Amino acid sequence: MRSTRLAVLDLARGLAVVAMAIYHFSWDLSWFAYVDWPVAQGTGWRMFAASIAGSFLLLAGVSLDFAHHLGIRWHAFWRRLAVIVAAAAAVSLVTYFTFGDTFVRFGILHSIALSSVIALPFTRLPFVFAGLAAAFVFTLPFWAASPALDGQLWLWTGLGTPDFASVDYVPLAPWAGVTLAGVAISKIFRKINLWQTLSRLTFASRPGRLTRFFGRHSLPVYLLHQPLLFGLVWTATQIGPEMDRSANAFVRNCTVSCQGTTATTEICEAACGCTLEYLKSDGIWDQLLAEPENQSLRNRMSNRYSQCLADPKWPDPLN
Repeated sequence: MRSTRLAVLDLARGLAVVAMAIYHFSWDLSWFAYVDWPVAQGTGWRMFAASIAGSFLLLAGVSLDFAHHLGIRWHAFWRRLAVIVAAAAAVSLVTYFTFGDTFVRFGILHSIALSSVIALPFTRLPFVFAGLAAAFVFTLPFWAASPALDGQLWLWTGLGTPDFASVDYVPLAPWAGVTLAGVAISKIFRKINLWQTLSRLTFASRPGRLTRFFGRHSLPVYLLHQPLLFGLVWTATQIGPEMDRSANAFVRNCTVSCQGTTATTEICEAACGCTLEYLKSDGIWDQLLAEPENQSLRNRMSNRYSQCLADPKWPDPLN
């Protein structure tokens, strides 16, 4: 069992990798304003991202149990942990230089590393212990959260309020519970001989082999895919027609805010586009970008927005 790879696990991990690439490519397109999808804020997108993170953490727990249920292989464990920690540090470093203050402080790889340390002892215990530990960690945010854990020092716990924004944040609570659940599920599957049944699945078709390849090499794919995708979109931005990202972001955010009123989406989009055109024709758009907190400029923007909301048409440049 130790030396045998299950095709179904490689396939599951590969599907998670593909889903992750789809999410990150969508994020890149949104970041460079090629699309107006709310990848960073939209509820559906956030659920998609959470399901991907959960898949990796669950599979990490399953793999941990597979590797150590007959006895903890310390050398293999520490070697794997060192690789993941180094990869996590590399992600933090690269995102620091790319995104500044929103860099990854405690993302999915950091979480997998810490969760693996926590879950390792449970690979040698009956499944009920891993299940109870998973339930314990899942519920921590409901009864153990405290203002004393706010800020940077305790951000890894997930039990305080972070004082930062980050492009990826996967803290201990509740996410380590997913890894512990993976350990419990693996033990249950072994107890009912389901792993033996699933071992017969080979997924030998071309798409299956390709997906399993991604699953077998999930860490290097994880580390390389986003720089590659981000670089491709950035290159397209440099050689393609110039796009006004700030203008696109203004219309998108304005529309989201407007939809909290009684106006329809169509009216909101028209009103926000109209407001943008007026700001440009009034000659204050660039000033607003430079001084977003200037109350005088914001008042003029609000007046134009109210005018456009009442009559959401494009301004007549001759008027």
